[in-house]
Amino acid sequence: MKNKVVNVILSGGSGTRLWPLSRKNNPKQFLQIFDQKSLFQHTVLRNQEVSDEYMLITNEAQFSEAEKQGSQIGASIAHKIIEPIGRNTAPAIALAALSVSEETILFVTPSDHMIENGECYKSTISRAIALANQNFIVTFGIKPTSPHTGFGYIEFDQEEVVKFREKPSAKEAELFLEKGNFYWNSGMFCFKAGVFLDELKKSAPEMLTACEKAVASMKNGKVSLDTMQKIPANSVDYAVLEHSKILKTIASRFCWTDLGSFDAIIDYYQDGNQVDNLQEIKHKEGNSYVFSAKKVVGAEVSNLVVVDTEDAILVLPKNKSSVVKDIYDKIQNGNTELT
Repeated sequence: MKNKVVNVILSGGSGTRLWPLSRKNNPKQFLQIFDQKSLFQHTVLRNQEVSDEYMLITNEAQFSEAEKQGSQIGASIAHKIIEPIGRNTAPAIALAALSVSEETILFVTPSDHMIENGECYKSTISRAIALANQNFIVTFGIKPTSPHTGFGYIEFDQEEVVKFREKPSAKEAELFLEKGNFYWNSGMFCFKAGVFLDELKKSAPEMLTACEKAVASMKNGKVSLDTMQKIPANSVDYAVLEHSKILKTIASRFCWTDLGSFDAIIDYYQDGNQVDNLQEIKHKEGNSYVFSAKKVVGAEVSNLVVVDTEDAILVLPKNKSSVVKDIYDKIQNGNTELT
């Protein structure tokens, strides 16, 4: 009998690198600006053909918006886990694994990435499910398009994981690109629920015990604050993957972007994709880009990014959108109504 495949969608972040578009009450994954859909909606639609059901792991503030946006595209969320506080990806995935049968295949994905939904994607996921059925934990490496220092890397040999590499220096990233067997770590995973829990028990037994108590406390999908606070916080990479001996990786060649900055969205737009309310002002020394619902006209301006919202306007040089998180941190410390 075929094992059920559940797409576990992780949705808890606030997308601070896209402030002021992304806010606590309307974070990055729910911005309906990508051809009138959100990244969350694109994730759900993309995984309809490769999974049987959905499970959403989120917080109270985001759940109602996820439900609303799911209904807009005719999708229902069969399972939900609502965390009162975040404890990083390892506990979130453990809660998911404890909520289904041991033989269920979990296909874990972030809610805020954009991936080309074609045959390459479907065949990649199909291969991952086949490996998961053989009791492997599967990771997905994305062929890098640049020596990016903001992503972790997977060093691989065929489908074998050689080593996980943390975010590298610029020099290291260039070396990774030259070698050719270092791919970006996509943050997607595939495995049987029981296999993941067995590995967690070996590497972080105290986390597993705390997660078991948290699942026992759940009512209508909501985890109690008391049990959640007692779960050690850690990423799945540190808690499980770096210790596991049953890893596989798939060198995935579909188009992938985390759209985690304004520059990344502009690159996505320049590739011919639809981004609503993004306007381009052309200049011989470099084009500027304006995110605004208003019609914007400019002259003699070059290499600027302008983000216009109801209560804030952000202006910064193009290719410098990495500073937005620092700006957000300063605002958060003194002007919380803008967060």
